[in-house]
Amino acid sequence: MFFILSKILAFVINPLFWVFVLLLYSFKTKIEGRAKKIRIGTLIVLYIFSNSFLADECYRAYEFTTPDYDLQTTKYDGAIILGGIGSIDIRVQKINFGYSGDRLFQMLPYLTNGRIKKLIFSGGSGSIEFPEHREALYVKKYLKSINVPDSCLIIESKSKNTYENAIFTKKILDSLKIDGNFLLVTSAYHMPRSLAVFKKAGYKNLTPYCVNRKSGLRRFTLDHLLLPNPDALFSWQFLIHEWVGYLTYKLKGYA
Repeated sequence: MFFILSKILAFVINPLFWVFVLLLYSFKTKIEGRAKKIRIGTLIVLYIFSNSFLADECYRAYEFTTPDYDLQTTKYDGAIILGGIGSIDIRVQKINFGYSGDRLFQMLPYLTNGRIKKLIFSGGSGSIEFPEHREALYVKKYLKSINVPDSCLIIESKSKNTYENAIFTKKILDSLKIDGNFLLVTSAYHMPRSLAVFKKAGYKNLTPYCVNRKSGLRRFTLDHLLLPNPDALFSWQFLIHEWVGYLTYKLKGYA
């Protein structure tokens, strides 16, 4: 039930959803003068959420910042990589890696040079329509195709969300009696919630490793400051989802 509600909530908190609702209401209302005010308000909301500078600054304030671990020599017993890195191509039965694919790809050199002993991938199906398409199984298939040995892989394929990532992965590690220091690998905007959940689940010696930072260098060019950008709407959807997710996890005692 929580999984289904989270999917509904993800739709409702989308800024474009509220723009559409406000516009629809402006055509339905019969109160004189209200329709114009609502449309003006809708334009303001749309401009705010399509402004790249505002989105960038909010990400900068929220995203987790970690050192450049590539410049270090510390070795780890494993890298716990959180799912949500692609979509499943049903026709060819392969994973199409997306924006968050760096969660996996940035760990492959670490495995090759011996800085991590195991890749621990956690991710089931985030789809209500296709619950059988478990992401971790397709990631395993890909890793085997590039000759990553089974001895270096631990696959958790049942989790549907970050909380289950933490709980189900810990059960596997405990059953295998694997303990030590681990990297926790996920996107920078997802790290605050992820790290809180994993620590609450009882992980020790956990080092955050962030990828896919949305905020870059602070820019003051006119297009970035003033012009509407559809990419900003997409960015806000992720960030609002994280804010609501973190609050929900706090209220449920997950984080």
